[in-house]
Amino acid sequence: MRLNEVSYTDALPVEGYGPGFFRLGGAVYEGAITVLPSGVSSWEGFEATEVFAGAEIDVLFVGMGAEIAHAPAPFRAAVEAMGIGVEVMSSPAACRTYNVLLSEGRRVGLALLPVHSPA
Repeated sequence: MRLNEVSYTDALPVEGYGPGFFRLGGAVYEGAITVLPSGVSSWEGFEATEVFAGAEIDVLFVGMGAEIAHAPAPFRAAVEAMGIGVEVMSSPAACRTYNVLLSEGRRVGLALLPVHSPA
C-alpha cells in the first residue's frame, strides 16, 4: 500500500474536536464555528447566514453536534439562495467529509455546532 501526504494549500483541515471545541491549524476554537476559505470564525447560529455570502464554496457541510438533526428551513433556503448546497450531518461526520473533500481540492465550507459530553 502506498501512502501519500495530503496537502491542503491555504485551507485548514479539522485536526480534532472534543466536548465544546474544534482544533484547526493548531489553534483551539470553542463553541460554534464556521470554516470557510476566508478563515475560521465563531458562528452565531442559524440566523447568521450573512457570513456565507460571497464565500467561494459549492457545498456547506453543517454539523449539528453529536447527533444528526434537520437544519431550520429558513437557514437552508437562505444559504441555497446564495448558490451554495447544504449538507446536514453530525459534526464528527461533517468534519471527516470536509477533510476528505478539502484534500481533493473541492470548494467546501463548514458550519459546526460543538459536540458536548453527555450530562
